[in-house]
Amino acid sequence: MAELRVLAPDGVPLTALDDGGSGPTVLVVHPGGRGPESWDEVARLLTEGFRVVRIRRRIYEPGVRIGRDHSMAVEAADVLAVAESLAAAGPVLLVGHSSGAVAALEAALRDPSPFAGVVAYDPPIPTRSLLVGEAGPRARAALGAGDPAEAIRIHLRTITGLPDEVVAGALTDPRVQALIATHAEAQIVEDEIIDALGLGVDRYGALRLPVTLLQGERSFPHLHERVADLAVVLPDARVVTLPGQGHGANSDAPEELAEEIREAAKGVFAG
Repeated sequence: MAELRVLAPDGVPLTALDDGGSGPTVLVVHPGGRGPESWDEVARLLTEGFRVVRIRRRIYEPGVRIGRDHSMAVEAADVLAVAESLAAAGPVLLVGHSSGAVAALEAALRDPSPFAGVVAYDPPIPTRSLLVGEAGPRARAALGAGDPAEAIRIHLRTITGLPDEVVAGALTDPRVQALIATHAEAQIVEDEIIDALGLGVDRYGALRLPVTLLQGERSFPHLHERVADLAVVLPDARVVTLPGQGHGANSDAPEELAEEIREAAKGVFAG
C-alpha cells in the first residue's frame, strides 16, 4: 500500500491510501467516526480488478484542528482534488459510505467530469428531515464542556432513535469508545455540516451520472426514507438493498458489499 498526497484547493495537504490493483479506479470516501481503515477488507477484495484509492478526510487526520468554517463544500472540493489527480487513467467510480456518501454526491454534483458513476451507501442527506436538528447544539455544548462521551451519546440517540438504555450499552462497545477518544469532534462536525445543507434534494436532479444507492435491509428507517427520496430525483439511479445488513456492511459483510460495487462498476465501465 502506498500513500497518495494531493493539495486541496485551499492549500491543505490531503492524503489517501493507494491500495494498488489493476483496472479502473475506485475512489472510496469513508464514513464518519472511523478513517479509511474501516474499509480495509472491502478494499482488499476490490483490488482484484480495480485500482482502489481511499481518501482520508481532512477532519480525520491524526491530531487535526477542525475549523468552525468546515463545510460539506470543503469536503466535496477535497474529493474532487483527489479524483482529478487520478482521472488521467480514466474516469473514476466514486464510492461513499454514510457521511462520506454525502460528500461523494456533493462532489459529483459540483463537477461530474472526473467520474464514471457514484455508489452511495446509506447517505444521510437531509431530504425531509434534518439529521440531528435541535439535538446538534446540545452535542456541541457537551463537547465544549469537555464531555465527548455525552456528545456522542446525543449523536447516537438522535440518529438511531434507539432507547436510552440501548444507546448506553452501545457506549461500552470498543469501537464507540475509540470514536469518543479520537474522533468525537469530527463526528459532531459532520452532523452540523450535513444539516447545514438544508432540507430538500431537488438540486440532485442535475446529477446525470449513474448512481447506485446502496442501503442495508436493517439500516435505520430514516436512512431508507432518505435513499427513497434521492432515488426519485436522481435521473439515473438504482436502489440496491443488502439483505440482512445494516449500516456497517463494510465490517459485517465485506464480500457482499464488494460484489455490489463490482456490479455497479460493470454498468459504468462497460465497453
